[in-house]
Amino acid sequence: MWRDESVTYQVAHRSLGDIGSLLGNIDAVHGLYYLIMHGVFALWDGGLLALRAPSVTATVVAAVGVAALGQRLRGARAGVLAGSVYPVIPMVQHFAQEGRSYALVSATVVWACYVLVRCIDNGSTGLWVAYTSLVIVAGWLHVFGLLALVAHAATLLVVGATRPVKQVWLICIAAATVAIVPLAVVSVGQSDEQLGWLGRPTLAAWLQFFAVSAAGLAIACYAACVTTPGSAWPTSRLALPSVALPLLALPGGLLLTVSLIKPWYVDRYVLYSMAGLALLLGGAMDGFLDSVLSRSTRVRITACCLAAASLAALLPWALLIRSPESRKDDTVAVARAVEAYAHRGDAVLFMPARRREWLLSAPSVYRKIDDLALDITPAESGTLQGVERTAPAIRSRMLNEDRIISLSDRAGQPLDPFPEEVVKRHVLKKYFDRCTRKKVHGAQISVYARPGQCD
Repeated sequence: MWRDESVTYQVAHRSLGDIGSLLGNIDAVHGLYYLIMHGVFALWDGGLLALRAPSVTATVVAAVGVAALGQRLRGARAGVLAGSVYPVIPMVQHFAQEGRSYALVSATVVWACYVLVRCIDNGSTGLWVAYTSLVIVAGWLHVFGLLALVAHAATLLVVGATRPVKQVWLICIAAATVAIVPLAVVSVGQSDEQLGWLGRPTLAAWLQFFAVSAAGLAIACYAACVTTPGSAWPTSRLALPSVALPLLALPGGLLLTVSLIKPWYVDRYVLYSMAGLALLLGGAMDGFLDSVLSRSTRVRITACCLAAASLAALLPWALLIRSPESRKDDTVAVARAVEAYAHRGDAVLFMPARRREWLLSAPSVYRKIDDLALDITPAESGTLQGVERTAPAIRSRMLNEDRIISLSDRAGQPLDPFPEEVVKRHVLKKYFDRCTRKKVHGAQISVYARPGQCD
């Protein structure tokens, strides 16, 4: 469990009142997800399994939605292939097994796309209501789920939707916007604190975006070239690329562009764009099978070998994603290390204060220690990591101790310039000796004692 999952775990275990207080200060964008997880843990407090089960389930639901979209846009075989490809994509695998909201957002957006296609073909009032409801849920799960609407608008333009269809769509979007405006306003107000760690998009982020978008376009062109007339049996008049390409490219492209002014871009915020890639790959594989099945046995064997090689190439990614090294840190390993070092009542410092998150999801360990700097607990203060004492108070408490355990980032990470963090480092350096240090993934635990008392 890494630090973001730890946030989910400990917030979901707070009371509804405490969750409400937190959302008024920070993380309102994840509010609905925290309430869902609160309900999950109320029904079944199953630890990490319960934490991640909703994401796994949501990925299954999204894969079924991708299959349904592929079937409607190109045919049954293309649908099965697209739905099978979706959970194999490394980025989808990564967030399928993480206790955060992104897999749930993706599932909601995928099914909103499916319902929109049906609405464009022959939409009833019930379908439009369902579409609006899904958009609202996606937006409340994460505001950036609404970026999918840009893709939907592009689809409506590309397929030449009728004027009545466009008018109804605009009414639905207006209704959804009204429903999500309160969350959007609060989230924007919290964005400086919540996303202050983000910088403007790097060259690597732009290159990755253009590479994936270009690959999607090339795959769509290939699928169009190899399709045999009559080989696909779609039930929609829409072409698959008219839905898949905008979904793949536009949400991420828009967020990257906005981030040139206001840094908000993180690829996981538009995880649902991978559904567009899966649809395109499913269509291309369907066309490829058409061409292969009409060829000689040698060509068929070669195609099977290529398919096996492609899956083998993904295996190292799949294994890495399932290891602690795929995340920034490992709160479980940190808690075990602290448990091994600390005796009941030992003084502990978190350097910086936000690393308190490492132990908040391990209450059995956290209750054993004396959190020197903490003044008001996270739940009482309506914050994620609590409120710390002033720098003079922290200094005074540190000087009353003979032994202190510190939890800090790995070496080489930037040091916070705040007075509270400066005084922690100064007092440890001037009045204490470091007796031992244990490095765990993304963190280090150090034991300090007065000079000559390390034994």
